[in-house]
Amino acid sequence: MTYSTPGNLFGKVAVGPSVETSAPLADRMRPRSLAEFVGQSHLVGEGRILRRLFEGSANLPSLILWGAPGTGKTTLARLLAEKSDSRFIALSAVFSGVKDLRAAITEARRERQFGTRTILFIDEIHRFNKGQQDALLPAVENGTVTLIGATTENPSFEVTGALLSRCRVLVLNPLTPDEVKTILERALADSERGLAKLRPAIPDTVLDRVANSAAGDARVALAALDAAVESTAPDESGLRHITNETMVEALGRAHYAYDKGGEDHYNLASALIKSLRNSDVDASLYWLARMIEGGADPIFIARRLCILASEDIGLADPQAMVQAAAAADIVQLIGLPEGLFPLSQATIYLARAPKSNAVKRAYHAAMADAAETAREPVPLHLRNAVTPLMKHIGYGEGYRYVHHDPGAKDEMDCLPESLRGRRYFEDDER
Repeated sequence: MTYSTPGNLFGKVAVGPSVETSAPLADRMRPRSLAEFVGQSHLVGEGRILRRLFEGSANLPSLILWGAPGTGKTTLARLLAEKSDSRFIALSAVFSGVKDLRAAITEARRERQFGTRTILFIDEIHRFNKGQQDALLPAVENGTVTLIGATTENPSFEVTGALLSRCRVLVLNPLTPDEVKTILERALADSERGLAKLRPAIPDTVLDRVANSAAGDARVALAALDAAVESTAPDESGLRHITNETMVEALGRAHYAYDKGGEDHYNLASALIKSLRNSDVDASLYWLARMIEGGADPIFIARRLCILASEDIGLADPQAMVQAAAAADIVQLIGLPEGLFPLSQATIYLARAPKSNAVKRAYHAAMADAAETAREPVPLHLRNAVTPLMKHIGYGEGYRYVHHDPGAKDEMDCLPESLRGRRYFEDDER
């Protein structure tokens, strides 16, 4: 098994048990086997696609691994290369160009003559332009290299159709807090690659908070843990007691203060919605910033804005829903940090818009009657007579087509007999 790195494209490095102690904790703790890999059970669980590739003898197809940072894309690529006993060349699209791709492909072609397969791993593949991606096509097509691309962006938009058609896209989910905690606990217990030799003592509640605040990114959590342990001096007995304040500094106060699984998440969301409802533009922007900077899911924020646009504004300004829906679509497309601008625009618009809960009141009034009259039959004139028998017994009789008979609008009742004259929607004049 041989590896190449972006800094030493074709230098062969033997794979062995030694660990570079100066490497970041996340790199030192990188799983060495599938058994050590945490998360992505929909891909590596029993009977799932990557598990079958690990356990089978079939050739590895070219893959695009799409997922958030710290979810295991690079690790899976390296494990797949090791399992297939292939040469592994790693490039970063941030630092590499067509010249590097051609050099890698030339080397892969030479190695292929000796029976060695090459896996070409390209991190941040979405940063390659069309020309750079097209340069990969012949080598992927003829099997000179097996491509594994990693991206945090939607490959439907960022990877060319020609390259995408030659790869299988696998989606990696953000790690759950429990999965992140498992990774942290392993780092604390590992004396070879982890932190056990430093004898850290960290309360379980603090570990839970770090796992919740990492937003599913194992790398963020491990970096914070590493910084907190390394910066804490041992006591007389050699223990390093990691305090809550130390972890706040290591992780970053904003991220640590915002716990997506805790009460603050709902308190901040409530503050944003109530400020919007009260037409307070400045307060709305403040609470929006607190959520974004604290690591809230932007899609969660967009959903809340869409709800408010109808529930608290509605027909008082129908464009409010358009603004909120557009912000949600754009955030889904571009993500953060750029997504904060459409979210801010929608927030300002919704805060300034006239308010009305007439839609909400109308539905709840209709819902109450619907529950009370659930067995009330549909009036005959509103039913469709799809068979002669149905027409014979009166289905559709008396129905008036409003386009031909405008008087039907005011003269034909469409509610059940027991609810004739009922009014649910009352337009606000405020």
